[in-house]
Amino acid sequence: MLKNSTIAYQLVKYNSLLIILLLLLFSANSIFASYAIAYGYEPKYPNGFSHFDYVNPDAPKGGQLDLNGSRTFDRLNPFLLKGVGADGIDSLIFETLMEQSLDEPYTFYGVLADDVLIAEDGLSVTYHINQRARFSDETPVTVEDVKFSFDTLINDKHVHPAYKIVLGNIKQAVIVDNETIRFDFKKKNAKLPMLLSSYLSVFPKHWVGDLEFKDTAIKIPVGSGPYLLDKYDTGKQLSFKRNKDYWAADLGVRKGMFNFDSIVYKYFRDSTIALEALKAGEYDFRHEYNSKMWARDYTGRVFKNNEVIKNNIPHQNSVGIQGFIFNTRKSLFSDKRVREALVLAYDFEWANRMLFYNQYQRNDSYFSNTELAAQGDISDAELELLIPFKENLDPSVFAQAWQPPKTTAPSSLRDNLRQAISLLNDAGWHYKDGALRNEQGKAFEFDLILSQKAFERIAASYARNLLKLGITMNYRTVDYALYKQRVESKDFDMIVSSYSQSQVPGNELEGRWHSKTVDVDGSANYPGINNPAIDALLEKLSNTTDREQIVTLTRALDRILLSEFYLVPHWYIDSHRIAYWDKFEFPETLPIYYSAEGWMLSTWWFKPTVLNNEELKPIDINP
Repeated sequence: MLKNSTIAYQLVKYNSLLIILLLLLFSANSIFASYAIAYGYEPKYPNGFSHFDYVNPDAPKGGQLDLNGSRTFDRLNPFLLKGVGADGIDSLIFETLMEQSLDEPYTFYGVLADDVLIAEDGLSVTYHINQRARFSDETPVTVEDVKFSFDTLINDKHVHPAYKIVLGNIKQAVIVDNETIRFDFKKKNAKLPMLLSSYLSVFPKHWVGDLEFKDTAIKIPVGSGPYLLDKYDTGKQLSFKRNKDYWAADLGVRKGMFNFDSIVYKYFRDSTIALEALKAGEYDFRHEYNSKMWARDYTGRVFKNNEVIKNNIPHQNSVGIQGFIFNTRKSLFSDKRVREALVLAYDFEWANRMLFYNQYQRNDSYFSNTELAAQGDISDAELELLIPFKENLDPSVFAQAWQPPKTTAPSSLRDNLRQAISLLNDAGWHYKDGALRNEQGKAFEFDLILSQKAFERIAASYARNLLKLGITMNYRTVDYALYKQRVESKDFDMIVSSYSQSQVPGNELEGRWHSKTVDVDGSANYPGINNPAIDALLEKLSNTTDREQIVTLTRALDRILLSEFYLVPHWYIDSHRIAYWDKFEFPETLPIYYSAEGWMLSTWWFKPTVLNNEELKPIDINP
């Protein structure tokens, strides 16, 4: 539907009274009614486009794709807080109102919604639901289902708080008529229509029925997506089968996508076992995150004979930041001088050379690999934003953008540790009786909990450096379910985690760094950030679509975050390290902003020779 013809297209289906009502509504309150919404620019793809450029619309369907699951799972409902969700369910079974394209910074095209209308005052967004949309049980997707999904995710106490954080500025969902639903905002928020479009997974009201939502944890989900859950064995394996009657298969946002007849996730105890399983042909595709394994363990006959392809695929994603994150709720890390001292003790250059085979670059920003990162001298526009908070900000915020300490000549780890000792002394910590101690004589000791054993070698080198300061860092890998529970309840001293970023950051950052999330179980505010300047910038960022202003806001925000030393910055890589059995084909045109597994799952297909000759592997698991 074109912007100028969308309303006419819809109204032919309505009676004359409804026509009048809708015309009044649209003409009085809308900026546009459209098949797509973009963040400050025109959509790349026109109305009625046949397919995305990064897919093959004629890709053959068929075959069984085997994948490596993420450690374990104990629930099938992906929206709950308690437990560990199964892989694939949210993306394969449930559809959202709109779909974000992977070759534009921030554009959304209709899926469940075939028309979207943003109010002129910016205080609501209205969707028309595609009347072809069907759940896997052949029941239609209704506005009642959309409202029920939203109300449940916002109000049910057992739902993961991420939904409440991201969508919390929506006041209510209002059913306008049998095909139209409006979402009213508590205050103007420029990014809410996009977040709502892509974040609200719609499930049928009758799937929940008379049950409490928490009681659907292991109930077979019913969605409107391209796959159905076929079988599962809790914590070990689950399989999906392609819905041959998938209602959206010919839509431009889905044409040429989801080409495998079945998808099976297999769960292995650790990454070493999982890699051996790849070599043995137990599954087909692996995205590798461990530099040592990538450099040393992807060897053997299957690689030598090119039966398994090893490749680095470039991307232009905003990589965000990863690091050892301090829990500033703990008194040990409440002093910024202490946190800065521990940042100085990390030797990235040594780790990159000795542990990572020089595969990485250092994180120097919360928006690494983008123009959103703080750069050089502070600009006049950034200064204008930060001056009102000057008394509460470190002077370094107004100087050159912070750069992580180095150990390359003429710098050295020894020099960095000397600076660290000075900071620790100023904070009341002094070396005595074989340890760094405070005025009460308590030794500086803390725990780092890990979810992956592979991180222990990285922690070990950092712990050695800290020991030179008299600090003891105990590190251990814990069961993932326990790890998840402790992280979500903020019951930790230090963890390893990351903050990924979009090209157009906004509301989601409030769930990470806004003071309102400090004490929320399940929030991503792991450091315990409670800073009025950060709050103010986050709120401004949620209410602008101007690219220049977005860049200014993120750079100012970056300066504050870096100056507070909430984490010890790690590293990033600007490519995806993938390995896969030589049985696939994929489009020549790569997307620009994409995840490795998501791209493979949605756009790859089996070679015709494989489909013609392969006997599909049987799935021998209990439901």
